[in-house]
Amino acid sequence: MTKDDYKAISETIPFEPGVYRFLDADNTILYVGKAKSLRNRLNSYFVDKHHLPYKTVLLTRNSTHIEYTVVESEHDALLLENSLIKKFQPKYNVMLKDGKSYSYICIKNEPFPRVMFTRQLIRDGSTYFGPYTSKYRVKILLDIINDIFQLRTCNLNLSPENIKKGKYKVCLEYHLKNCLGPCEGLESVEYYDAKIEQVKNVLRGHLSPVKKFIVEKMHEHAEKLEFEQAQLLKEKLKAFEDYRATSTVMSNTIGDVDVFAIKKDESMAYVNYLKVSNGTLVNTDITELKMNLDDDEEDLLAYAIPAIREKFESEASEVVVPMDVVMADTLVKVTIPQRGDKKKLLDLAQNNIDYYIRQKRRDDISHAKKVSSAERILTTLKNDLHMDVMPFHIECFDNSNIQGTNPVSSCVVFKNARPSNKDYRHFNIRSVTGPNDFASMEEVVYRRYKRMLDEGHPLPQLIVIDGGKGQLSSAVKSLEALGILDQVTVIGIAKRLEEIFFPGDSIPLYINKKSESLKLIQHARNEAHRFGISFHRNQRSKHFLETQLMNIPGIGKITAEKLLKKFGSVARIKEADPKEVEAIVGKSTTSKILDYFQE
Repeated sequence: MTKDDYKAISETIPFEPGVYRFLDADNTILYVGKAKSLRNRLNSYFVDKHHLPYKTVLLTRNSTHIEYTVVESEHDALLLENSLIKKFQPKYNVMLKDGKSYSYICIKNEPFPRVMFTRQLIRDGSTYFGPYTSKYRVKILLDIINDIFQLRTCNLNLSPENIKKGKYKVCLEYHLKNCLGPCEGLESVEYYDAKIEQVKNVLRGHLSPVKKFIVEKMHEHAEKLEFEQAQLLKEKLKAFEDYRATSTVMSNTIGDVDVFAIKKDESMAYVNYLKVSNGTLVNTDITELKMNLDDDEEDLLAYAIPAIREKFESEASEVVVPMDVVMADTLVKVTIPQRGDKKKLLDLAQNNIDYYIRQKRRDDISHAKKVSSAERILTTLKNDLHMDVMPFHIECFDNSNIQGTNPVSSCVVFKNARPSNKDYRHFNIRSVTGPNDFASMEEVVYRRYKRMLDEGHPLPQLIVIDGGKGQLSSAVKSLEALGILDQVTVIGIAKRLEEIFFPGDSIPLYINKKSESLKLIQHARNEAHRFGISFHRNQRSKHFLETQLMNIPGIGKITAEKLLKKFGSVARIKEADPKEVEAIVGKSTTSKILDYFQE
């Protein structure tokens, strides 16, 4: 993705916090990142390359487009980024190999509740606060809570019956004044629960009730002339004033839900999906629906929801939508929120669609400009070659052989003046012995277009032959034999002076060296040469290995190919367990191979 490509879409990118993704031409995610401001962060990738790290330059060079998701806060962006990195494992991200999730603080659902660190969310009635991005920060917070409120840390079952029976004795924590001894009934349930409420206030960020609670305790100690304890509480109160809770409260109000928003234009509908797990946004997706006859939003949404839920393997029992939708699964609850947290999530999904559509329209405009550039080049080429049609589909052939060994040919395909790599083809020469470029060209051109005719594929408008009049004449023979010479334009390009030859015309055409049309022909010729040379080297290496094995008495080409397919190289065959070799070629042949290598 070039700086100009990004500049064309930059104005549609919002300044809100969010998560962005760099993708390549195959829609593979290359990098996932988070940002306080999406536009400011993405702008930093397209400054002067001299000021960027090399890996950043590689990232922008290998990516073709950018996607992003707007979230409510930087904290939410961090959580979503973590989820996407774990799921897609992008090439340019640092991977977390330990598989750990984020940290939470859990207040257990039990008599005299413990306040503890956890990485698992279990719906057992306990209350969870988080997630926190730093285990170290959670540890400090828990130390402060335990220091202030002197909560128990043991896992004893402190039921009223057990305490009444005197089953437990105070431990060292009591003597260190880290616990007030509820196991022996030295602390009342009411007082302990009051402390737990203050712990919840701390974790929610509601500091006023906590301050009031601590101040009251300070006064109690002062009235009892316990000035050291009062001073200690004063110091702890100051620490709480410096703390600002930023955690997300895990509650039953929003558990596992799927949020869907929809918007449509003239021909397309867009559905934004937010997957919320345990109150945390963990995934997002925008699905495009091409409208045919049905354009009612309720019907479109009813069609899209089951497909998207299946795609993301969602088992949420509730969906949040902007309108009444009939669900095939009657067990799924449909919620149309008017206010509150669920309404905020629905608004967020709707905003994501608006941003997506705006960026898509800008991308379409940018793409249209690129198409216009391709059309300009192809129009010039059409005029230079005096063609009747626009050469949107171009194919170029080249032969490769070194000292007459392993002759091969290549065919590269250009569509809309750009390489179409998926359509490239290479050929092993079958009917020609030795280095005969003319006969080789005749064979591969015939094979290529005989197959295209048999399979019903459209023919190219322009065929380029790498070589002079001899190679061109050979290609023409095949096209005449297939009866398609009058359906295509075929030319040859001689490398020395970049001469363009036409069938039956001994006088070449010279195109201006600076012409875009000649540069396109040269690009196709160079691609065919590169692709052919690469294939030829692979074939020559394979032939060399086969020849080595075929020097062994009793080993033929088919046996050599079997061994190389299994082991990959002669060296690995030498090191292999004889039983593995025997399983492929038999006991007798294995014996011959072992004897040969020993000699």
